[in-house]
Amino acid sequence: MTAIQRRGRRIMMTDAERDAFLTEQRTCRVATVSADGTPHVGALWFVWDGASLWLYSITRSRRWAQLRKDARLAVLVDDGVEYGELRGIELSGTAAFVGEAPRTGEPCPELDVPERLFPQKYFGMTRMPHDGRHAWLRLTPDAMTSWDFRKLGGA
Repeated sequence: MTAIQRRGRRIMMTDAERDAFLTEQRTCRVATVSADGTPHVGALWFVWDGASLWLYSITRSRRWAQLRKDARLAVLVDDGVEYGELRGIELSGTAAFVGEAPRTGEPCPELDVPERLFPQKYFGMTRMPHDGRHAWLRLTPDAMTSWDFRKLGGA
């Protein structure tokens, strides 16, 4: 085993650390790709339900249009300023479009959890406000990579 592999295992987040990190962080960067291969990265708010990342995206965005043609995406959630503070998670997989688009609040049991978590996290509200411009994307990751350089202890 190489030194890089050993260090990677040492700084990898546990499941509990990952869940706490994804619950507390507020902004992620979402990468999509156009039909000609041009990448696009944009920031979004999100919620994590323990298995999936839920993204509330404007349906008239470049991101939404690209995902309709190619649903593969990568998401980065990270934090820290100094090298020894850096931590983050990269998630990748295929986006699923959930509920009506744009979302108007029609009953959709699959959205009960994200529509409870999202308004609490971002607005301090108990009910999801629907503006007729956004809709839900769910990323149940095929792959996740995490790191927490604070585990190196200044090494």
